[in-house]
Amino acid sequence: MIGILNIGLGNVQSVYNAIYENGYDPIFVNKPEMLIDLSHFILPGVGNFKAVTQRLDQMGFLTAIDDLIERGTPTLGICLGMQLLATTGSEGGNINGLNAINANVSAMIPTESYRVPHVGWNEVHFTQAHPIFDQIKDKRDFYFVHSYHMSCKDAANVIATTNYGSDFVCAVANKNIIGVQFHPEKSQKNGMKLLENFCEWDGSL
Repeated sequence: MIGILNIGLGNVQSVYNAIYENGYDPIFVNKPEMLIDLSHFILPGVGNFKAVTQRLDQMGFLTAIDDLIERGTPTLGICLGMQLLATTGSEGGNINGLNAINANVSAMIPTESYRVPHVGWNEVHFTQAHPIFDQIKDKRDFYFVHSYHMSCKDAANVIATTNYGSDFVCAVANKNIIGVQFHPEKSQKNGMKLLENFCEWDGSL
């Protein structure tokens, strides 16, 4: 059973549609107890790091997600969902995240040539092999919309980078946890394949 977090923050229908089009029957998760029976969990995200973590805490999701990760359930964070996997985030103050990835999240710095937010298609470079990238060629374009980025304390957690003025981390992994900064559900064929790979992944490497 593939669950997609839906707590009323951001449009998650496109993620649902992409999973459904790949042949699965996902469910929306809006109560912590729904996490118990999931085979896979997707944490999508659009919005503010502080506001979303506060909402997760108020609803009892922070502990429930920790427990789900500890059980070894394959988990995918998308965009803000990836950032929430970090130890801390600076959006709205120094805010604790889920600490599934030893990392912090900070604002991207605009320049004359590179505006923030980073919006549009950009090339993703695989730095490590991972089952989520099976049958996807390296240096393919995926769709991004974000103003913050993750910096990992351990390079072993970084599985892909993208260049936007300078290289930044765009995909991370730690055991049964995956995070992608881009939106696979908006990234056409390669994004659909990545989501299929996740749904077929058992959480091991």
